[in-house]
Amino acid sequence: MRPPDNRRRRFEELYQANHDPVLGYVVRRTANGHDAADILAETFMTAWRRLDDVPAGDKARAWLFGVARRALANHHRGERRHTALTARLASELSAIQRQPREESADLDVLAKAFADLPDGYREVLSLADWEGMSIAEIAVVLDCSANAVRIRLHRARRRLARALSTDPPGRVVRAQVPEGDSV
Repeated sequence: MRPPDNRRRRFEELYQANHDPVLGYVVRRTANGHDAADILAETFMTAWRRLDDVPAGDKARAWLFGVARRALANHHRGERRHTALTARLASELSAIQRQPREESADLDVLAKAFADLPDGYREVLSLADWEGMSIAEIAVVLDCSANAVRIRLHRARRRLARALSTDPPGRVVRAQVPEGDSV
């Protein structure tokens, strides 16, 4: 085993001298130990990548605190985005749950008809109608030609429309599925 080089030795010294103070700083500003550990790791990973930029001596600690501060800011921004997205999704889900019973029953019929489709048809419909992808984009995802996507999409929509037109016996479902090839 070869002896550690100067770069590694410098980083180890930096880590040993500053681990506890930086950890304390991060722990006091996070909600849990997992987040603190992630931010601490990010701080020292940045120090390793930018070791030549880390000042010598006592100034290194302040530099590390600055890196930790920016990592904390990024973490808190991410938490705010996550919280906002969670609230928006909860609101959307509660709106769906408040739909009239008949409309909800129609959605159940649509969900069952969709689930009964073969995997390939479900995938092409999902990419086109849920993900909003173009024919060309779907062709890349499915690794096939745009013409093959058009054909699959047409067949999938036609099959879904047929399944919805008379399910259960004698009942015509109100849900409409577009039959055109445009995405």
